Amino acid sequence: MDLDFVCVHAGRPAAELTRRDVALALLAVPSGVALVALPDLRRALMAAGNPLSLPFWESAKATLRAIESGGATVGDVQRWLESTGTEPLLLTRSFFVWPEEDERGPVAEEMFGRLVAHLEERVAAGEVDPDALAQGDEAAREVYEDLQERWLNSPLPDGRVPGIAVSDEQDEELFAAWDEEEAFALSELRRILAELPDPERPAGDLRAACVRLREVLADPGYPGNVLRACAGYDGEPLPADDEELWLTVTAGIAGPISDLPEDDDTPERFSDLEGELSHEDSVLAALCAIHHADWLAVVAALARRGPGVLASPERIARLIAESDDIDVQMDEPDDLEAAETLFSSVTPLWACLGIVDRREVLTPLGRWGLPKALERAWSAD
Repeated sequence: MDLDFVCVHAGRPAAELTRRDVALALLAVPSGVALVALPDLRRALMAAGNPLSLPFWESAKATLRAIESGGATVGDVQRWLESTGTEPLLLTRSFFVWPEEDERGPVAEEMFGRLVAHLEERVAAGEVDPDALAQGDEAAREVYEDLQERWLNSPLPDGRVPGIAVSDEQDEELFAAWDEEEAFALSELRRILAELPDPERPAGDLRAACVRLREVLADPGYPGNVLRACAGYDGEPLPADDEELWLTVTAGIAGPISDLPEDDDTPERFSDLEGELSHEDSVLAALCAIHHADWLAVVAALARRGPGVLASPERIARLIAESDDIDVQMDEPDDLEAAETLFSSVTPLWACLGIVDRREVLTPLGRWGLPKALERAWSAD
């Protein structure tokens, strides 16, 4: 490693290299190699008229030594990189987080580069003091954090707000990946169901289940409030058709449509980060955390086995682990426990719909309707 390596890595001539450029180059090679190269690199930069500063070199040596000895954490290294004065904060006060370098889209890449350039201007103007940052000055760090917070939340000349633009891009990527995963899961579900006989519609069981379901949905408490949120029923009249009602609610369990309605203490409830979620919020969170692959494995297995099969959370976790329909590794006890915990929020709701009975055994109604409801959940616009 030498000055030429740093210049190529940064894409700048020696006279224009910043502390961040040098730090990134040092972190790009093994720490032992960087430590050996440090004295020669410092002399070469002095000869090029860009000596940087003593606090920077001392902080670089200390950080590299800590990395080499195994005493540096990822956070320590990130903090040192940020102390160069032109490295964007990984996590801001408003909890904005930059995507990893290999996961940034075009907008994130553009905004990250814009912020680096902005910080370089602030260093040149004397508003950011890299030496004070390298020495752990808390006042300098506060100025540095404030400056980035303002930039992320201030409109650019074209009207875009950097933090919002990056978050919107991430949301679009997340939704696109989700849609792709859902489409694949739907195609697999249809392939599996095409190989199985179509069960007879249990009209009497469906009618009785919907009588009970309408009573549950009329109750303001759990589980009615959760099932209404799952189905997206927020005050409007319920469908008169039993099949439409039942399939909509069942599909909502696999893909909740809305949150619980807000009440007077909702802002306080969610602003208390150390407080516990209500039972209803915990149930909805669990439903949203279940992956498409897990739903596919469970419903496919139950459809193949038919009425009478045990569908307890423990058995469901095992069905996922043993499934040939999905590519998932659940060899550790913690994996099975996590799946069991998530589906512990599902089976009581299934019981309200007559999908399982009091012994948590799949019913004919569950065998008939679960696959149809899952298909509906993944086919909805």
